[in-house]
Amino acid sequence: MTLAELLDSLFPTGHRTTVESGVIAGAGTRVRGDVALIGTVDHAPIGVDTALALASHVLRVVQEKPRMPILLLVDNAGQRLSRRDELFGNNGYLAHLAKCLEVARARGHRVLSLVYDQAVSGGFLAAGMIADRTYALPDARIHVMNLPAMSRITQIPLDRLETLCANSAVFAPGVPSFHKLGIVEGVWDGDLAAALEDALEASSNEDTRSETGRARGGRMLAADIVGRVLEAAA
Repeated sequence: MTLAELLDSLFPTGHRTTVESGVIAGAGTRVRGDVALIGTVDHAPIGVDTALALASHVLRVVQEKPRMPILLLVDNAGQRLSRRDELFGNNGYLAHLAKCLEVARARGHRVLSLVYDQAVSGGFLAAGMIADRTYALPDARIHVMNLPAMSRITQIPLDRLETLCANSAVFAPGVPSFHKLGIVEGVWDGDLAAALEDALEASSNEDTRSETGRARGGRMLAADIVGRVLEAAA
């Protein structure tokens, strides 16, 4: 699905957006009020410039559109792998983007994200998983680290990782695995405008991903560990 087709499906009554250097910003029209649109297109890698542009759009919405819902449109190739971006400390810029989204949440903005094409690594973490609820289209592609890279880092043979993927969503890439883990709340198919309305009505800023992952059989220990940590801290 192209970006134009996606926007037409999400907002049949109209939308207005601009795209500059791989960053999309604007708003979609709905009966109950506009939705701010912020995200990336064309598998854009997220470097310092892109992260700052995204963060500036978030802060602009916070300043000019109090409590307007924000929909993050996710299509990226992860963090930009360049000497310049690494020397500037790209991880700090990604953290800045995440903090700006947290400011929006604290100011009463509901923050949803939709992976409509590709979401990779730090680009998914800072501009997708940071949302109150994350959704995906059926043919979207999600991975934090591909298996060959995971094999090199962990020194676990690739064939062993492939075997683990068959039984554990923690190792496996793809929308079904992230849905099982509770990270992807749901898959939008068919009437995307109705799916968005339902998500906006049901959204809250309470993080229930650990409990959802346990209920779906993806992460069986995370919720208990979180509970024990919170109990000890209290």
